[in-house]
Amino acid sequence: MADLDLHGVFIPRLLVLAVAAYVTLALLRPLLDRADLYRLVWHRALFDVCLYVLVLGGFVALSLQWSQS
Repeated sequence: MADLDLHGVFIPRLLVLAVAAYVTLALLRPLLDRADLYRLVWHRALFDVCLYVLVLGGFVALSLQWSQS
């Protein structure tokens, strides 16, 4: 993965994907709370961390697939 160049400032692509995953998770958490799905989860914070890792991994996979085509 290459860095992003914003007018001479190089930003790691993983940082951009991590921020996008955080924003996605911030939008997803109220939906999960409203649907009352957290009652099925034993440890809410651990579930949120795992969900963040899954979303970030999905974004990285999509980014790699998109950069190859």
